[in-house]
This record gives sequence, structure tokens and C-alpha cells, in this order.
Amino acid sequence: MAGTEDFVRQTEPYRRELLAHCYRMLGSVFDAEDLVQETYLRAWRHFDGFDGRSSVRTWLYRIATNGCLTALAKRERAARRVLPSGLGAPDGDPETAVIEPDPAEPWLEPIPGAWVASESGDPAAVVAGRAGVRLALVAGLQLLPPRQRAVLVLRDVLAFPAEEVAQMLGTTTASVKSALQRARATLKDQAPTVEEIREPTEPEAKAVLDDYIKAFEAADAQRLAQLLLKDATIEAPPMRAWFSGVATCLPVLRDRVLGEPGRWRMFPVPGGASGGVAAAAYVRDETGTYRPYGIVVLEVTGGGVSRIVSFGKPELLAVFGFADALESE
Repeated sequence: MAGTEDFVRQTEPYRRELLAHCYRMLGSVFDAEDLVQETYLRAWRHFDGFDGRSSVRTWLYRIATNGCLTALAKRERAARRVLPSGLGAPDGDPETAVIEPDPAEPWLEPIPGAWVASESGDPAAVVAGRAGVRLALVAGLQLLPPRQRAVLVLRDVLAFPAEEVAQMLGTTTASVKSALQRARATLKDQAPTVEEIREPTEPEAKAVLDDYIKAFEAADAQRLAQLLLKDATIEAPPMRAWFSGVATCLPVLRDRVLGEPGRWRMFPVPGGASGGVAAAAYVRDETGTYRPYGIVVLEVTGGGVSRIVSFGKPELLAVFGFADALESE
């Protein structure tokens, strides 16, 4: 059997990009992590039989992609994970909107930027890596049937030749081209391409995040209003309701979320999440202890916040390396 050192040397450099790939396919950080572990286990078991007719990278992507397709086929309802904005129009009345969790819906989840960041040090690779896991893109991919999703990711995001994609999926080049055409048509005007996403400068985005955290912790609605762009949106899975436009978003934050100063504690997430800057959020309970709320991802455009996606899932704090709870101050 092949040696462990040889296996690790040849396969380990691709772990981060495979994790990003599985995340795009599955929309869940937990499922993606499990699938990558399964991919490496399968690759180890069959490494002796790898004949070198393709590159190790292509071989690993074949294993990972087919593993994702198998996993998606086993769970019909969760074959696509969504954000609230993928389920219907925004709620127009912040006073009467029903803000209650819907745990039955398979919601999209964020992924730590540090987990999928390029290790090459190439600025272009860093930007492309962030854009490739941005929430808008991943949410758009979830609109596609699994095999079309796989073809589009492998061709348009990862730039594998059609012939290689056909070999990975056990189909013909003509079928790959047809699936890609249908996938592109479905996503047209619904999800941004990597090239269409404006990447803010890192200092600009971090400055906006810092201002957002300070305003939120101080329950300063007016300061938040200055950060939000006119057409900003807010969504907070597992809540189905979502809001568009600062005139609607601000009353929601002010009257139904912020509470009194000191109710929330937030900390910047090193490396961000899902292509955006992010904060780990805690909310104070009746004992004064700050309990984990989840991860808040901001999309920053032109010096302001264009989108807030607040993932109310306490388990995410541990994934992002934060404590389960904070002591009262």
C-alpha cells in the first residue's frame, strides 16, 4: 500500500479548495467539512489504484463532486439550501412582520474565510477565492439541480475543461455543455458571477465592520443608518422574513433587534466569512451572561453596507473559533 507521507504530500495541498468546492455544492459548512473528510478517506483507500491518467487534483475533485451528488440525492429537501430572500419577496411592514424561526427549512450557512483562503499569497487568488464562496453566489448555485450545479462550478468557477468534467461525472462532453448552458440560463439575472462582484479594499471593509459593531453594541440606530446603503437588505435565517431598503431595515433594527445598549457583544471574525467581513455575535440573557447568537456577515459596497445576513445559529460560534459563552461584565 502507498505510504502515508506520499499520500499526504500529493493530496494535502488541495484540501482548502476542495472544502470550498464542497461548500458551493452543499451550502453547509458542516456538511462540506464532513464530505471533505470522506473524500480523503476514499482517496486514501484507493490511492494504490490511482493510475495517473489524470492529475491528483482532478482525481480528488471527481471523488468530492460525486460524493456531493450522492449526499444531495439522499436528502431531497436539503438538496438546496436557501436564504430568506430565496423564498419570496421582502416584507414591507417592519411592525407586523412575523419574525419567528423556521428550523425545518434547510438554511444556507456561512463558512470561515480562513478555512478556504488561498495559501499562495497571490492577491488575485485571494480575491477570486473570496468571491467564489460569497453568499450571493452560493445561494444562486442552490437554485440549480445538483448535476447542473456541479457542471457550472467545475466549468465556470474552477475552469476545468469540458472533457475533464465529463470524465469526472461519467457523462459525455456534449451533455456537460448542454447542462452548462441550462445552468447559465437559470442563473442569468439571479446570481452574480465572480467578475461582477465588486471586492472592497480590506481596510475599507474592516473600517465599516468596526463601525457596525460599535453602533450595534451601543444600540445606536442612527449610526447604523449612516452605514447602510439606500437599497440595503437584511435577512436573518432561521427567520423567513427579510427586508429591503434602509427605510424598512432601520425600524426593524431599532424596534425589534437592538434593545438597550450592552445587550449585544460582537467580535470581528479573522478572515471574514463567505467572502464578506463578519462578526461573531452574543446576546445577553436574563442572568447577564452573553450567550452565542451566531455569525453576522456584511457585504460592503462603495464604503457602506449593502447586505446584512445574520445567521442565528449558536453552533456556528465554535466553528469560527469563538467561546460558547461570555461572562457578564
